[in-house]
Parts: sequence; structure tokens; C-alpha cells
Amino acid sequence: MGYPMVRMRRLREKEGIRRMIRETHLTLDDLVYPLFVAPGERVRKEIPSMPRNHHISVDLISEEAKTLYDLGIPAVILFGLPETKDPFGSEAWHEDGIVQRAVRAIKKAVSDLVVITDVCLCQYTSTGHCGLVDSSGTRIENDPSCGLLAEVALSHALAGADIVAPSDMMDGRVQAIRRKLDDAGFPHVLILSYAAKYASSFYGPFREAADSAPQFGDRRSYQMDPANSDQALREVELDLDEGADIVMVKPALAYGDVIRRVKDRFRVPVAAYNVSGEYAMIEAAAERGWIDRRSTVLEVLTSLKRAGADIIITYYARDVARWLRDG
Repeated sequence: MGYPMVRMRRLREKEGIRRMIRETHLTLDDLVYPLFVAPGERVRKEIPSMPRNHHISVDLISEEAKTLYDLGIPAVILFGLPETKDPFGSEAWHEDGIVQRAVRAIKKAVSDLVVITDVCLCQYTSTGHCGLVDSSGTRIENDPSCGLLAEVALSHALAGADIVAPSDMMDGRVQAIRRKLDDAGFPHVLILSYAAKYASSFYGPFREAADSAPQFGDRRSYQMDPANSDQALREVELDLDEGADIVMVKPALAYGDVIRRVKDRFRVPVAAYNVSGEYAMIEAAAERGWIDRRSTVLEVLTSLKRAGADIIITYYARDVARWLRDG
């Protein structure tokens, strides 16, 4: 049984009808915009590999936040570039660290904007790794790293963050963060876990933007093999058991199948990160006239929503806000 082909064709004939029967709707409520907070004053510098995205200093971050909020974007996620780096990533949890100051500035200016903070050490450590490196300089120390990540999350909560988002992929870090937050009186601060984060080739522009490239080796020992999807379900289940409120699949575009499996299996809020390499590919092709930028972006983001993402972190959030507003 099913519609005869002629009837299906009629349903596609008029745009108004297509809108009426559309199954998936992309809205501003789905979107989160990443911000890169940089040292200095009066800094607003475009990131070369990510056109129209900028390094922004703390003194300008509240102005940026107001602009985004006025466009209807409900949330931002903050990444910090520290003044200094050391083997322990000390500035990551300092009360006057760059992200902590940015959170306070944003919340003072736009209290209703949801502020998510990336919880990781890679931008802050001299090694560029997401956890502490052992004395041999060759291995990541998982458990000590979890303790420091919990300190980072608490410092963000104290500054006023609504959601903390551990992106490091250390085993047990969600549990460590949940206990630290609860013990300190922050049970209301949510955890958005980068639960299925793959060791991907799509991160290159971000590592330039965040100055977070590893100084030796790679991150395959703690990020996931792109060939695995069953493992993603196990990773998500572990993080939910440890107290994650929202789980993320990263990257997004090549992992729609994983997003769908996670959504179908767990029926919890799922985020997808439309990462820097995905952004850069569209920008490069659009610049050469090979694709239409607007229609391609909307198609990609709609596909992520169709795959099951409730939240989409994307460098296109500002553009999409204007497109949806202007029609």
C-alpha cells in the first residue's frame, strides 16, 4: 500500500504544501554559537580558517553576546585562549581565568542567554593534550586528569555557567564533575557531555582557532575510532549513568547514523557539533562558486536535526538567525 506516484507528485508541486507536510523543522531554538575568548583588550580578530568567526577579548564579549541574543540565538558555548600555558593547564580553573571572566561579563549583560562552557585542558596545557601527561611524557594520566577537570567545571559554575561541557573524553570525568558540582551546591548546573567524540580529521581549523594542537602524538588513545558506532552507545550509556544531562556526538556531518542510534536508543537530549572542518569545507566550496552557501548550510543543519539532534552547535548560527528572520 502507499500513495500512487501521481499523488506524491502533487504533494511536491507547491511550496506552501511542501511546508505544510514538512517532517523536520530547523529553528533558532536548536542552535548554539561557539565563541573564542582571547587575551588582550579591544580584540576582535577574524580566524583565517573560519571566516566570519573571531577571537574576541573579554571587554567586547558582552557586546557580542547582546547581538547574538537579539538575533534570537538562545545559547553560546565558550572556548578560552589563556594568557599562559603550563603542564597542568592551571589557568583553566583559575577564578580569574579567561573563560571565568567571560562568563561573568556575559551573565551581567544578558542574564537570559544560556552560557555553556567547554571543560577541557588542551587549550591550557603546554602539551596541547586534553589531560595530564605522565612523567615519561608519553601517556595521558586519566584519573588525575578527571580531578582537574572537575575543578575546571566548578570554577565555571561559580562564575555563572548554566551548562558545563566536558570535551576531553577521559573515563569517569562526568562522575567526578557531577560529584564536585553537587557537593559545592550546584546541582542545577547541567552537564553536556561530549560522549561520542571521534578522533576526526575535521578538527583542523578549530585547533588553529583555539591554539590547541597536541605538541606530540595525537588523541587517538582517548578519542573514538571513526569506524565504531556500537562503542558510541557504550560511551553514551556510561556518561548517562555517571550523571550527564545531555550527550553529544562530534563531529556531526559524517556521523548522522551515530546521532540517530543514540537518539533511538536513549531518548535523551542529543547535541551534535557541526565542527570547524565541516564549516571550512562549505566556505571553501561556496567561495569558488561550486555550491550555494545558504541552501547548503540549511540542508546540512536540517539533516542533523532529521538525524535526531535536539541541539546543534554550529559556526553558522548567526547566519541562520538572520536567514530565518529575513525569510
